[in-house]
Amino acid sequence: MDFKQCIVVREDLKLSAGKLAVQVAHAAVMAMERAEKSDRSVVSNWKSEGQKKVVLKVAGVQDLFRLREEAERAGIPSAIVADAGLTEIPSGTITALGLGPSPNRQIDKITGKLSLL
Repeated sequence: MDFKQCIVVREDLKLSAGKLAVQVAHAAVMAMERAEKSDRSVVSNWKSEGQKKVVLKVAGVQDLFRLREEAERAGIPSAIVADAGLTEIPSGTITALGLGPSPNRQIDKITGKLSLL
């Protein structure tokens, strides 16, 4: 079975490359930690397959919350990233959503129509 993790970021924030990279990293780690709590074997399989990740974009914050709700209904671990506000954006700004790792076919039902960043 193939597994992957999807990181979804807000396009409307226009973050610098460095800030964006950090937010993606936060989302990836947070979602993986949640996945590990619910099913260690999925995370183990994902790691053994090379830890496939895809970074996708959405227009704004409401899209992130909608995707998170869909993922939760489907049993996909998720994590919303709220920035600490130390650099480019105000504290509490929602920047990204981490999903999975989960089986490709399951996560594609949620993210399959999104565009790559």
